[in-house]
Amino acid sequence: MNTVSLNAVPVRTVDAHAHVILPQVEQAVAGQPGLRAHRELDARRNGPESMAVSGRMVAERIARLTQVPARLAGMDAAGVDVQIVSPSPSHYHYWAGEELAEQVCRLAGEGVAGHCAQAPDRLYGLGLVPLQHPSLMVELLDHALGLGLKGVEISSHAPGRELSDPAYEEFWARAAEAGAVVFLHPFGCTLDERLDRFYLSNIVGQPVENAVALSHLIFSGALDRHPALKILAAHGGGYLPTYLGRADHGRRVRPEARGCAEPPSAYLGRIWFDSLVYEPAALRSLVGAAGASQVVLGSDYPFDMGVEDPLDRLRAAGFGPAAHDAIRGGNAVALFDL
Repeated sequence: MNTVSLNAVPVRTVDAHAHVILPQVEQAVAGQPGLRAHRELDARRNGPESMAVSGRMVAERIARLTQVPARLAGMDAAGVDVQIVSPSPSHYHYWAGEELAEQVCRLAGEGVAGHCAQAPDRLYGLGLVPLQHPSLMVELLDHALGLGLKGVEISSHAPGRELSDPAYEEFWARAAEAGAVVFLHPFGCTLDERLDRFYLSNIVGQPVENAVALSHLIFSGALDRHPALKILAAHGGGYLPTYLGRADHGRRVRPEARGCAEPPSAYLGRIWFDSLVYEPAALRSLVGAAGASQVVLGSDYPFDMGVEDPLDRLRAAGFGPAAHDAIRGGNAVALFDL
């Protein structure tokens, strides 16, 4: 394994952003009221060309998304020792009613735990909680943690609810108390048909959703009320981290933007970000904004908007040994308590 020494402690290379597809989740929602409308909305947001390309892409990669031997082979090829495996965001199903939503989240957690149990020294997992039903989230977070998972994955919003919604306070408090990681990974963008060509629904939409969701957490004061909360933002936090000067200015000049105790830029040191920003200069900018202690390696394995060479891209950024090893694995070992 790729182990070196960070302060005399062996550090493994940890990919904190990798996915699994769970057929049992899709079997549970098949034929349920609301699924058709959900799929129609997804098709409108992405457009027919992107839907077709995505279908072929997933089909070509289904072994890597479902089979542990294929996953381990991919990890070995990339020089990755450990993956943090989260459900495909297509499993959120935030349209589901309470009973079905609880079933989806329990099946997802159990499916991820079973997947990771096939290589327990190399795979750790995250579960799901239903953002559309805040009253169920604490119970289902505890269910995921009881399975040995390291936290849960959420999207940037649920229909009619932003992450600043007071209904989430009990969940944030429990996640902070338990030391659970909350992996913020958007799925779908509310700009809808404006992004339905050229795969802009993902290329532009996902970074927008990251920025909006993180802004709700920051400006609402949620991170002040729950300072121990472990938020990990996918895709390098999207458009937020490197344009926070505008957020700081807005807080200075607009009284309604003063729900947070400090300037928005101060909160980057309380959030973790994956390294999936593609270019060395972009990764250096992210580290410059958030600090090397707040960035973890991420590949989005094995989807096509991910990268197969996350370590090479980290090396290309040219950080010193301490920062390089922290991002390569040290930060994730601490964040996920591996």
